[in-house]
Amino acid sequence: VLVFCIPAAFLKLELDKFTESLQGKFIVTAIKGMIPDDNLTVAEYFNQKYNIPFDNIGTITGPCHAEEVAVERLSYLTFSCKKIKNAEYLANQFACNYIKTHVGTDIYGVEYAAILKNIYAIVMGVCHSLGYGDNFLAVLVTNAQGEMERFLNKTYYSARNMPQSSYMGDLLVTCYSQFSRNRTFGGMIGKGYSVIAAQTEMNMIAEGYYACKSIHDINLKHEVDMPIAETLYRILYEGASPFREMKALAKVLQ
Repeated sequence: VLVFCIPAAFLKLELDKFTESLQGKFIVTAIKGMIPDDNLTVAEYFNQKYNIPFDNIGTITGPCHAEEVAVERLSYLTFSCKKIKNAEYLANQFACNYIKTHVGTDIYGVEYAAILKNIYAIVMGVCHSLGYGDNFLAVLVTNAQGEMERFLNKTYYSARNMPQSSYMGDLLVTCYSQFSRNRTFGGMIGKGYSVIAAQTEMNMIAEGYYACKSIHDINLKHEVDMPIAETLYRILYEGASPFREMKALAKVLQ
């Protein structure tokens, strides 16, 4: 069993260093990003580029920030595999007195939910820096959850339960937590930093930056109504004004 938790932007580079075949291995991804340019999730990338069957791929999702795990604060992990017995096996290996585990089979849903929540966390950071208050942020995160659900249902429908912690819980903690790299990145964009300046000063990877373009490209085919994600795309990739874009977005949120 190989567990990958490298930022998605560097996964291909690290895999190139492998000297042993991945065939016969069980791949577990804790990565919450997309492979840039390929527009693939990590699970999709291993399946398409390395011919790893989805039966041999699992995902780890939160809500579970590493900073709290490090000090042994109660945290939750969801393990998703096509075969529930594999998810249960992995969950048992990670469970301890401060890690509670759940299992599921929605690899597609939890992986894309983990990717999308980073996009929405950047938007939350932008809004916070622009002076929007808790009332607006609550509306924003509610609309983000609806946008996430529309995307998942349109691209790969399943009878998933969106209020579960692996979907809604992960979204909330990434949008609100002080430890959220994506919210921090968004806060800097809202203060007027350029993308390069914000990335340089953070010295960490905000997965939502790369995911924003990938989701935009994917959605050109599906045409899901995603005003929040598209607003961020215009800010990060087209140089649009965060102030004007958020003012326009506020008019369409419900």
